[in-house]
Amino acid sequence: MNRTDRLYAMVEELRAVAPRPRSARWLAARFEVSARTVERDLAALQQAGVPIHARTGRSGGYVLDPARTLPPLAITATEATALAAGLHALAASPFADTARTALQKILAVLPASERAAAADLADRVRMIGPPAEVRVPDAVRVALAGRRVLRLAYTDRGGAVSERDVEPVGFLGGDHWYLIGWCRLRDGVRGFRLDRIVAAESLAEVAPPRPVDLSAVDALGHELVGLDVIANTDRTVSRCG
Repeated sequence: MNRTDRLYAMVEELRAVAPRPRSARWLAARFEVSARTVERDLAALQQAGVPIHARTGRSGGYVLDPARTLPPLAITATEATALAAGLHALAASPFADTARTALQKILAVLPASERAAAADLADRVRMIGPPAEVRVPDAVRVALAGRRVLRLAYTDRGGAVSERDVEPVGFLGGDHWYLIGWCRLRDGVRGFRLDRIVAAESLAEVAPPRPVDLSAVDALGHELVGLDVIANTDRTVSRCG
């Protein structure tokens, strides 16, 4: 059994007996590897986000939370390949990294036969002209998900760097990707090009609700490119540099 199949089988073994634990020694005997190999495998699964926890004590071992994992998925090799191909479109979005890890988790719980078929099919799919990737600071992701205020160091198109606190609302994509948020420095909604964010810090302060209609922002997205300062209304966004 190769390591990928062993990792999959180990997750399913822990899922089957949950909430009871399995010791590293028991798993080592089950998969005919050393206890040290089992510990490395479990550490790799934990780093990948699989909710496996160590339980201490005489009857301790490793426990998986089945409520936070996916069972084997009934998707085909073609569907799995379509998901992989979709990453090509997301490579130029703020969600490239998270989409990649999500796909890895999906592939990890596929039956071995479908996973092998998906890998074979993926080898016969090629993309031409990959889009440029965009880097999203972790602090931006954290602040957007937790509705936290962001402190940004931002470079405008003239090269000047300013520091400002922003209440993040969402992302707007096009020729460039923008963070849309309420800029406290300008007292209005602004679009910040992600490739011009020099530094970002997620603050402890929770941002208050703002009546920003992202569907309206998207409809007026051309204004992000054409204007630096425009009227401040709930349906209008200014580009910061």
